[in-house]
Amino acid sequence: MNCEFGSTSKGEKARLYILRNQRGMEIAVTDYGAALVKVLVPDKDGKVQDVVLGYDNAKAYENGGVYFGATVGRVANRIGGASFELNGNAYELTANDNNNSLHGGRDYYNKRMWQAEETDGQKVMFSLESPEGDQGYPGNAKISVIYELTEDNELKISYHAVSDGDTLMNLTNHSYFNLSGHASGPVLGQEVFIAADAFTRADAESIPTGELVPVEDTPMDFREYKAIGEEIETDYEALTLGQGYDHNWALNGKGMRTVAGMRSKETGIVMEVLTDLPGMQFYTGNFLISEQGKEDTEYKKRHGACFETQYFPDAIHKEHFEGPVLKAGTSYDTMTVYRFHTEA
Repeated sequence: MNCEFGSTSKGEKARLYILRNQRGMEIAVTDYGAALVKVLVPDKDGKVQDVVLGYDNAKAYENGGVYFGATVGRVANRIGGASFELNGNAYELTANDNNNSLHGGRDYYNKRMWQAEETDGQKVMFSLESPEGDQGYPGNAKISVIYELTEDNELKISYHAVSDGDTLMNLTNHSYFNLSGHASGPVLGQEVFIAADAFTRADAESIPTGELVPVEDTPMDFREYKAIGEEIETDYEALTLGQGYDHNWALNGKGMRTVAGMRSKETGIVMEVLTDLPGMQFYTGNFLISEQGKEDTEYKKRHGACFETQYFPDAIHKEHFEGPVLKAGTSYDTMTVYRFHTEA
């Protein structure tokens, strides 16, 4: 089912698409920005909790600047120097994060209307045409994002893209999760694990240096569940530069596998993250200052945590990083799954 979700400043009429399963879980997504707006999950006591931060209407998503629920591309995360070379040609991007390009520059995919198609009661597909030169990238790209809610309480996000010319492609979802409920405040007491033996060291502008740093004996070690706040204020270079966790972890293994988890003892809600991608940006909302969100909630610093699956940031400039180059005529296909259950 779908319903009205307000209008943008351009008069574009957005809609909200609602998917439900038989186990009491529900998600809501909108064709404005192909954004994830709500994730409703029953907690250990049967009370339904909305576990993602967001807004009440399309205009608020248009005005917001922190990527709540956003589909991010053409290249998520950062490209150093806001430029790159491909096939001997130089391409200039928009520098919107110091001297670098972040999440596609300023002409964001999450600030556009996507074409929506409800394939059945548990899937919605959003499509976008990104022409040659869009955001500075080569190639006419056709992109689709499919949200699916399964009876196993899995939120599956599938990404597909083709281009008529070689280009870069690195799509992700930028949802902020709070498993105690979106309006419950800081997530510092909630626990996280990340299946990664190393993270990518970054400079003061969050551009990877190319070095993979072992997490062993550092506050970046989440190989077993620990509270987000346990070591977040440690005097450690990465945490100092990022003002908390805002880094790319080099995920263990290949193919579709479980790469991370989050849990709230308060609600008993557990979320597992599965992906086929090599990296994940774990971000703890360090730069959330004061954002007016759903149900008159004021979101502040560290009120949510992001699990942004991806190719490594600035991979186009690092030969030993798996690259986000999409060759003409080939297909970009990747999936990330957020799976929910409860424990006492």
